[in-house]
Amino acid sequence: MKKEFLSAIVAASLLLGGCNEEVTVQKPPVVKVKRIESSNAAQEEKFSGIVRGRYETNLAFQVGGKIISRDVQAGSLVRAGEVLMTIDPKDIAEQSRSSDAQVVAARAQLELARNNLERYTELFKSEAIAAVVLDQYKTQYDAAQANYNAALAQAQQSQNALDYTTLTANADGVISEIGAEVGQVVAAGQTVLKLVQTNEFEVAVNIPENKISAVQIGQRVTVDFWATKDIVEGTVREISPMADSASRTFIVKISLPEVRNIQLGMTANVSMLGEISTQAIILPLSAIYQTGNDAQVWLVNDGKVSLKKIEVTAFDDNNVQVRGLSAGDIVVVAGIQKLRDGQEVRTGD
Repeated sequence: MKKEFLSAIVAASLLLGGCNEEVTVQKPPVVKVKRIESSNAAQEEKFSGIVRGRYETNLAFQVGGKIISRDVQAGSLVRAGEVLMTIDPKDIAEQSRSSDAQVVAARAQLELARNNLERYTELFKSEAIAAVVLDQYKTQYDAAQANYNAALAQAQQSQNALDYTTLTANADGVISEIGAEVGQVVAAGQTVLKLVQTNEFEVAVNIPENKISAVQIGQRVTVDFWATKDIVEGTVREISPMADSASRTFIVKISLPEVRNIQLGMTANVSMLGEISTQAIILPLSAIYQTGNDAQVWLVNDGKVSLKKIEVTAFDDNNVQVRGLSAGDIVVVAGIQKLRDGQEVRTGD
């Protein structure tokens, strides 16, 4: 009886040991994966820009002098031909009167030379004088005519200079900058005002040198304005041929259609498609396994995972664009930190 009891205990122990062995066996973990498909992708690039007028003019007097009046302020809307500034015309007016007097004197000399030439021409016809004498009076008349023409030109130049003492707007627009004040003496050609024409706006953006190759004249882009929430389609009008020496960026000017409520200096966001990549793959950021400077992903092959090095080409919110994968690759996209090389996994398919 005791022997049978001991045999039963041994059998029960073996049975319990077998149950514990089954409990400790763990199944391979289930991972979330993505199967790679070949695709062409174009990365959308966004750049910040500033609204400006297409035509900006630095206004200056064509003669020097002391400013005696300024009729506009920064931000003033002006019309073509409107008076903006005036310099003291007294000295130039005196020069103009002097030039007019020279015209009168030259005209008198010309009349005298003409009369002398007519008299001596009659004397020559009657053979009262020699031809050499007549030639002298012809020369005097020609010189008087030249002096008279020169005096007329000088008088006209002085009159023009008098007109230049008034600075007028060359087009409709807005005064964006004032560079001189009343009482200041300015030289001819010195910028005193900046006029921005308001008939056509544009957006200027700075494009990095590694992105400029994707921008072309005539390219369509999307422009949205932070202040007004308007979204319009613009056209690349001009690309700077040389990068800025400090920022190493290229200025790109984008023409805009007529847009209401926008003002000079407003912020605009410009969206354009970058270069097309024939091997571009989009993955969630959670799929990237970073070790040092190398970006890697876990690939599933025959139920086991292994690391593969890739190249990250662009970021977009929670996604990344990568190169180095092939169509059909199965990439783990969640829980990558718990995996080890060669580990068996289940994909849940």
